[in-house]
Amino acid sequence: MANRWVLKHLMQLPRDVPRTPAAHALALKLVTQMDLLRLKSIARLHARGLPAEVGWTDLLQEAFARVLDGSRKPPEGLSMVAFLAGVMRSIRAHYCRRARRAAARLPQMLAELDLTGAEDAEPGDPTPDPERSLIAMQQLAEIHRLFVGDPRALQVIEGLFEGWSPEQIRARYDMSKTEYDSTRRRMRRALLKEGLRWGSHES
Repeated sequence: MANRWVLKHLMQLPRDVPRTPAAHALALKLVTQMDLLRLKSIARLHARGLPAEVGWTDLLQEAFARVLDGSRKPPEGLSMVAFLAGVMRSIRAHYCRRARRAAARLPQMLAELDLTGAEDAEPGDPTPDPERSLIAMQQLAEIHRLFVGDPRALQVIEGLFEGWSPEQIRARYDMSKTEYDSTRRRMRRALLKEGLRWGSHES
């Protein structure tokens, strides 16, 4: 929740002020136009090598949002530019960790969905290279987009990504075995239809 000072000033902003976190911060005089230009350049640098879905503007706006909601507070004596640059670096590190995790988890996820032969499914490399991590993150994003309208499928994806067993997924989301198996088959058919198959041929 935003701290009281920020919330008070947000309430006083003119209606025509653009409602982006960066615009809010600028209107509140947390940063200057020159600060914003520097931060945009820093965001572009930090966005290099991240999945295509994560642009430099996403890093910038997320950093400002965390300051405005009070989840990140600048320490005394540190400039806002230096502080926000550090927040963006932290956000980038989060995406990189998630990408490495995707590369490590994806083979097991696909094996559970019968998209790779069980005999061919090998555990992912715990320290995959950046290129493979990025590819895995993009594949995972494609899978999420495909099932955006299917809550049960998204629950299965999230559970498999966390490394949970089918039993743990069913217990966590109050899903019967029949419903889990039906969801799994539905996902497999949809993925094969979209050509998102790695490994074995369809049986």
